[in-house]
Amino acid sequence: MPSDRDPVIVAARRTPIGTRGRALAGLDVGRLSAAVIRAALGDAESVTGSGIDVADVLLGNCMGPGGNPARIAALAAGLGTHVPGATVDRQCGSGLAAVLDAVAAIRAGDERIRVAGGVESASTAPVRSVDGVPYERAPFAPDGFPDPDMTRAAEDLAAHDGIGRDRQDAHAARSHVRARAALEAGRFDAELVPVAGLRSDDAIGGAEGLLHRLPPLFPGGTLTAGTSTRIGDGAAALVVGPAGTGPGLAVRASAVVGCDPALPGIGAAPAIEAALRSAGVTTTDVAAFEIVEAFAAQSLAVLDRIGVDDDDPRVCADGGALAIGHPWGASGAVAVVRLFSRLVRADAPAGTLGVAAASVGGGMGIAAVVEVVS
Repeated sequence: MPSDRDPVIVAARRTPIGTRGRALAGLDVGRLSAAVIRAALGDAESVTGSGIDVADVLLGNCMGPGGNPARIAALAAGLGTHVPGATVDRQCGSGLAAVLDAVAAIRAGDERIRVAGGVESASTAPVRSVDGVPYERAPFAPDGFPDPDMTRAAEDLAAHDGIGRDRQDAHAARSHVRARAALEAGRFDAELVPVAGLRSDDAIGGAEGLLHRLPPLFPGGTLTAGTSTRIGDGAAALVVGPAGTGPGLAVRASAVVGCDPALPGIGAAPAIEAALRSAGVTTTDVAAFEIVEAFAAQSLAVLDRIGVDDDDPRVCADGGALAIGHPWGASGAVAVVRLFSRLVRADAPAGTLGVAAASVGGGMGIAAVVEVVS
């Protein structure tokens, strides 16, 4: 239930998302995240009318170089050597998990302002190896448990749920159409921090007209490159303070859950349901959903489980990761930035609810319920 102690997100920015190996390939995680941290803090200072003494910087990251990218980002952003940093790894839910860690610290009684978000530079991620043999990712589960690659898991989920090729193509096309319309209307402009000459998400285009031509990724399967998101580089930062810091999004409830590691794509669904129960509301009360679209099949499986239609205009209204790209550890934070734009920047009335969520490799889900406060 709403509380006058619920922390508030008062500023939210992100970089454009650059497809791996393209416009942002020359920027490491520190340079990507420093830019958005500075921009978000500038916005927050405009809201509060004073300078901000940051207590901590919390960033999600999955595949970076180690060395605590959040601390590196804090220093690179010029926050001073007294500002610490912590890096969170909950895979594709990392950025949202970092925001919720900031919320938890403030709710627990340390009411200093924090910066939270996520960053991923897939282009500069180090090559990992065991005994000199490179591997693409670490295990998501130990021996004795299913541990499919995410593409294989999405194909298996499509088969498990009977989600056909046409439905997946339609979902991906809808994401592209919505994103292109939002780009042309300028609805991304206020949230973006241009870096390395990139001023908009470089994956947004006319891909919807090509989807039906793409071959399946697996023999006899339904997934294609067009219904799988593009891996991206990018960062997002949000400024989180105690209740009363300013207008923004109050974090009313959240949930992190586990699910079958063989079908990790469903994880967002039970997380959303648990967060909504905690907030004392239902899906019909929610005005805006931002659910990370790693795959069309995964997104559709989640929508089916929470009882929301494929084309519901509340879900990723300006397109999702299928259109703009998926910078792993940043995507959960990007979802919250999108909610901030759709609700706060769009002047939604106080009391309007939004939900951000992600399914997570290894069989997990994460979700948050936010409410516009004035």
